[in-house]
Amino acid sequence: MKELINLDICVINALNLQKSEKLPQVKTPFKNPLVVGSGNAAAVGKMLFSGIHANESNYLQKIKENKVDGCILISASAGKHAPKIAKKMKSLRLRTILLTNNPKGKAVKLVSKTHVFPKNIEPYTYNTSTYLGMILSITKEDPQKILKFLKTLKIPSLKKYKAYTILVPEKFDGVREFYETKFDELFGPKIIGKSFTFEEEKHAKTVVKSSKELFVGLGVPNKVFGKNHLNYPLPKWANHGLMFCLGYYIIGKIQAENPPWFKRSIKTYVKEASRLFKEKIKIQS
Repeated sequence: MKELINLDICVINALNLQKSEKLPQVKTPFKNPLVVGSGNAAAVGKMLFSGIHANESNYLQKIKENKVDGCILISASAGKHAPKIAKKMKSLRLRTILLTNNPKGKAVKLVSKTHVFPKNIEPYTYNTSTYLGMILSITKEDPQKILKFLKTLKIPSLKKYKAYTILVPEKFDGVREFYETKFDELFGPKIIGKSFTFEEEKHAKTVVKSSKELFVGLGVPNKVFGKNHLNYPLPKWANHGLMFCLGYYIIGKIQAENPPWFKRSIKTYVKEASRLFKEKIKIQS
């Protein structure tokens, strides 16, 4: 097996893929759909679609509490929890539209319509090309422009910090969940990673301070919070696709300057996940 790439390289590869691929055009006929996914798939749903948002744990309760007229199911693999959710939607006679990267996934045969998005081979959990295609299909951003912007960034050494807070403009509140999930997956308890909007940061997020925390402002010229600042202005055309890539790119740079905790641990974790989900999960696919 080839050495696993870091997240910043994965972002560049994903953008290069999207430059050459024609993305599906997703049209939803629903007025108030259930928008459901697990992990970052749920975050994609919140970012891109209006409706009743749910995950694998609360979707049944959401259906009981709300009148929905269809389902938008987001799952890169079309496996794990997706088949169970799709089967339930079918039993309720709710038309389901699936967004996935796997045309052979178990959920595909259980839904009304499937949109298949292009993907690269990536380490398990990265899900960068997978979700980027879905985001760009809605925002219509140019992946070449995002690539050029990333190449202009001057990123100093980040190794000396043990905690990071990424600040984003209020209109990009939906991207914060992606960042925090990536910190969890790549660093676990080794490095603390948080993300807030500037207004949210005002609410007791800095009661306890550390000289080893870096505040990264993405489109937020922060000089208020923390002692260590790294601020990047955004281009006028910035949308959720750029923000998704920008945060992942910076987190990848942090990954590159630290011990390879993820790479050392992912083999063992994949074995555990395969047992939990009762399906074969690969280290990269």
